[in-house]
Amino acid sequence: IMAKLKKRISPLDLDQVIDYKDLSLLRSFTTDYGKIVSRRTTGVTRKQQNKIKKAIKQARILGLFPFVAKKSL
Repeated sequence: IMAKLKKRISPLDLDQVIDYKDLSLLRSFTTDYGKIVSRRTTGVTRKQQNKIKKAIKQARILGLFPFVAKKSL
């Protein structure tokens, strides 16, 4: 017997703007130690994950977001 696959719904709206200045949104996609959480864990689409990754990296380079958290965010 095959189990029915449940279609995952992305936690973000499909047309939501992902910006490097929105640090509270970016924090929700990183671990306490500053690692970017996989899309398998968060449930976002591939396109959204790519935008999140780019936004986090841009925020890190500009000094808005830590590369490695000294203590939990």
